[in-house]
Amino acid sequence: MSAERVRSQAPYTGSWGYSRAIRVGDRVLVSGTSASLPDGSVHAPGDPYEQSVFILDLIEAALADVGAALGDVVRTRAFLTDVELWREVGRAHLERFGDVLPASTCVGGSTLLHPELVVELEAEAIVAPA
Repeated sequence: MSAERVRSQAPYTGSWGYSRAIRVGDRVLVSGTSASLPDGSVHAPGDPYEQSVFILDLIEAALADVGAALGDVVRTRAFLTDVELWREVGRAHLERFGDVLPASTCVGGSTLLHPELVVELEAEAIVAPA
């Protein structure tokens, strides 16, 4: 079975070597996604809600590139620099997923790849056969 890949535009792609998303059959895996811009700067530095909205837009676009949508997402993971940011990240998550209600994990840590990044999200989707 072949894999369909979506290339990331993040500045770390060249030094890390990864895809934004990969679809194999009916399964789509979306890599950890941050609010990093292609030039290495950060969208909405330090703002968990705005970063989450931006990230979910990137995830939605990656899903669309392989024939999936937010409604197909069955699992998300959130990595936060401070677990106290969960309310703002959760607000963006709820706004975008609504009644989809994917299984979800939230992990608090200390840092991400850039000091102005406060959240990273990843997703898994199952696409129903056509």
